[in-house]
Amino acid sequence: MGDTDAAATADCLFCRIVAGDIPGDIVHVTERTVAFRDVNPQAPTHVLVVPREHYPNAAALAAGDPQASAELLSTAAAVAAAEGHDDYRLVFNTGPSSGQTVFHTHLHLLAGRSMTWPPG
Repeated sequence: MGDTDAAATADCLFCRIVAGDIPGDIVHVTERTVAFRDVNPQAPTHVLVVPREHYPNAAALAAGDPQASAELLSTAAAVAAAEGHDDYRLVFNTGPSSGQTVFHTHLHLLAGRSMTWPPG
């Protein structure tokens, strides 16, 4: 089960998108995941894949619901294929120092341009 702090999830942007309270450009839905376009895209295809349940970061999701954690990856692969991409980057940011700004687990799917290494 996800984070049960009702106040935290009520204020969570991604929980509100999943619930349909805030519009999002949703591109794929499964029983455990929702994928929608990032409002500040960093690549021609930039989709966020989130679990329906609220977990604050990737580590918490992996510990609390490993099946949902795995489904984020399979959802990302399905979205990449549907968008016509064989090459893509998947990124989890965990914690503010890594660049995480919304504290609901989300996987960034980036595609449609060449990626450099190391990432910025």
